[in-house]
Amino acid sequence: MEFKSGFATIVGRPNAGKSTLLNQLLEHKIAIVTPKAQTTRNKIEGIYTDEQSQIIFIDTPGIHKPKNKLGQELNRVAFSSLRDNEVTLLIVDATEEIGAGDMYLLEQVKNYKSPLILVINKIDLISKNELIGITLKWNKIHNFDSIVPVSSLNGENVDELLNVIKSYLPSGPMYYPKEAITSSPERFVICELIREKILLLTEEEVPHSVAVMIESMKKKKTFYHIHATIVVDKESQKGIMIGKGGSMMKQIGTLARKDIEELLGIKVMLELFVKVEKNWRNNSRYLKEFGYKDN
Repeated sequence: MEFKSGFATIVGRPNAGKSTLLNQLLEHKIAIVTPKAQTTRNKIEGIYTDEQSQIIFIDTPGIHKPKNKLGQELNRVAFSSLRDNEVTLLIVDATEEIGAGDMYLLEQVKNYKSPLILVINKIDLISKNELIGITLKWNKIHNFDSIVPVSSLNGENVDELLNVIKSYLPSGPMYYPKEAITSSPERFVICELIREKILLLTEEEVPHSVAVMIESMKKKKTFYHIHATIVVDKESQKGIMIGKGGSMMKQIGTLARKDIEELLGIKVMLELFVKVEKNWRNNSRYLKEFGYKDN
């Protein structure tokens, strides 16, 4: 039997469930998930491999109206992933009305050469009749190559989505070893796991002005010793990040350490520090330093 392989780009509006779907497809957590919009900031490659195929999924930042240079870069990263892929997955939220944002995104992706699969997500939150109505509406809007309803939360119909994607893949090589689940460097994934805990635990004024950098990562005999810096752009946010008596930092560190240990398969000593870099989201040098620039 011929082996099939290729790249599948996941695009969608913020909070459509792209990262949750990626984790469900891989049965591993490699993309961070929070209720807050624009959680994903970089392209994240997740690798699915079975006996007949290998799919390299590219999870992109949610496309949105940018308010700063970081926002512009997130959109650029998302669209750049569509140039040379084999399949595009447009993820929409079944619980939301079809709006201007969905139509803008469809206009951006419909003219690329790759097959376009509409993935109607969060079907666990609607009735079957509602799903039929949503599917009919999308069918009138555009002639998709396939439409697949799924629940990225509980995995409903995810196997069917995999089969549909495989049907569009060409014959090709195994790009990565069969045991690989991501091409992202360990340091990047660790930074993302720390940032996830920040997004989950802090108030609205903090999350999107936060970046995380690994200062050092040293492997000892029985554990990793990791120093990481959390960067914010206001002095007031530094106080929130640290918390009363260091309580917030302790919470973030405890939760992040558990996920990092699962990722690395070894005990971890995690030390976190906070520093202020004012207006870093509009500073090209900092964006590049924090990994948000390709060039």
